[in-house]
Amino acid sequence: MSISVLGAGAFGTALAISLAKEAPVTLWARDAQQAAEMQQTGCNAARLPDVPLPEKLTPTSDFSQAAEAEVLLLAVPMQKLRLVLQERRAELNGKVLVACCKGIELKTGLGPIAVISEVLPDARSALLTGPSFAADIARGLPTALTLACADADLCRQLQEQLTTTNLRLYRTTDTSGAELGGALKNIIAIACGAVIGAGLGDSARAALMTRGYAEMQRMALACGAKPETLAGLSGFGDLTLTCSSTLSRNYQLGLSIGRGDGFDPNITVEGAATARATAAKAKTMGLDMPLTETVVGLLNGDLTIATASAQLLARPLKEE
Repeated sequence: MSISVLGAGAFGTALAISLAKEAPVTLWARDAQQAAEMQQTGCNAARLPDVPLPEKLTPTSDFSQAAEAEVLLLAVPMQKLRLVLQERRAELNGKVLVACCKGIELKTGLGPIAVISEVLPDARSALLTGPSFAADIARGLPTALTLACADADLCRQLQEQLTTTNLRLYRTTDTSGAELGGALKNIIAIACGAVIGAGLGDSARAALMTRGYAEMQRMALACGAKPETLAGLSGFGDLTLTCSSTLSRNYQLGLSIGRGDGFDPNITVEGAATARATAAKAKTMGLDMPLTETVVGLLNGDLTIATASAQLLARPLKEE
C-alpha cells in the first residue's frame, strides 16, 4: 500500500523521513511555500533543519496528489483534526487513515479515532502513538510506538508496512486505551514541568508521575480500556518520556508556569486543551481527577503553584 503523510510539522516530517528510507512517501504541507522550499533545499528548514530528506520522499502542497495514497498518516494537531477531515472529506472518505496526534477534542471529548469515525464513517481508522520525539525518529534513532486499530487484520498489515529499520511498532486493538494514554499523559507532563519550574524537586515530580498514572488508569478503565494498554508504550512509556524531558512542549509549558515566565502562544501544546476537555469529561462521569483539575486551575490562572501544592498535600489520606 502506498503512503502519504499529511502535515509537514516536525513529527510528520520525521515519520516521512523514516518511512521513505524503505519505500516512496509523499509529504503534504498546507503551506505551498514550505513545500517548494523542501523541494529546492532537500530538508524541512523550519522544523528539522539538520536532517536531509531521502530521495524517495516527495514534498507537495497538492492535496489531491497526496490523497492518491492508500494509507494516509494524519500528522496534524488534535484540535485541528476535525477541520482537516471536513475540508477534505471527498478525498479522504474510504481511505485508511492513521491518526498521529495525541489528545482529546475540546468541544466533544472525543479522541482522534472517534473523530475520524464521526466525520468519515467509511474510512478505516488507526492510531500511531507512544513515546517519541521527532528529532530522534528523523535521525534514525531507535523508537518504539503503539499502533492501535480495532480491525486486527488491518492492524497487522499496517504494522508490517509502517515498521522501519529504526521504528518498531507494537499492535493493539484497544483503541480507547491507546487514545487515552497518549492524551492524558500530556496533562501530567504539564504538572511535572510546573513542579520542576517552581523548584519543588525530583521527589515531587516522581510523586506526580505515579499519582498521575493512577489518574490516567482511573479514566481509561472507566472508558473501557485495558489496563495492560496503559502499562505499555502508549501509556506508561509515553508518560515517562514526556514528564522528564525538556524536548516535550507540554513539559516546557509546565516549566514556564512554575517559573512564572511567559509562553509562546503560537506553540501547539496538546495537553492544555486536553486538560480542560478531560476535566469536563471527568465531572460528567463522576471521576475524581485532582491533578487534572489542578492543571486546569494553573492554566486558567485560578491557582498559584503554592496554592495548588497545598491543596494536593491537604487531600484526605488513603491507601495507595
